Amino acid sequence: MALRNLVSQLEEAILSLLLVGMTLLVFAEVVARFGFNAGIHWAQEATLLMAGWFVLFGASYGVKVGAHIGVDVFVRLLPPPVYRAVTLFAIALCIGYCVLFLVGSWEYVMKMRMIGIELEDIPVPKWTASTILLIGFALLIVRFAQLGWKVFKGEFEGFHFADEAKESMEIARELKEAEEKEARS
Repeated sequence: MALRNLVSQLEEAILSLLLVGMTLLVFAEVVARFGFNAGIHWAQEATLLMAGWFVLFGASYGVKVGAHIGVDVFVRLLPPPVYRAVTLFAIALCIGYCVLFLVGSWEYVMKMRMIGIELEDIPVPKWTASTILLIGFALLIVRFAQLGWKVFKGEFEGFHFADEAKESMEIARELKEAEEKEARS
């Protein structure tokens, strides 16, 4: 359990650092460009790399915490055993998709390593910056496998998508209650 908490904190810290790093770098670039008529020549490439890392690393974290949105209205109408089977099939498709991308990413990263080129503006080998492809898709496979196991054991019903409609209705209810309370005061 302690290891699980450590991994979660590490994931959140990495995502936070990437987001803060992108924000500060873009802010510094804007200030340098418009305030001092100068620029940071490597800022755009670094920001794009951090954004790529954020998206690919964050996708697996989103699966873990159920932050992805999805349309499952039709599937939820199915009887529970069929719903569970369809969910497991969908998870298997997701794992297959990620495996295909992982294999392709491996080939791409190894070719970049063999060629030995660097990034355009940053003196770093391109293959090292591209390793997020391997990390991101491997983490997605792990997350989908964990989700599939929980669905198989009956701990989860499905993908546990974020339910924006439900959240919006809850916010609307809270606002209405606050207005009614204020009107009574």
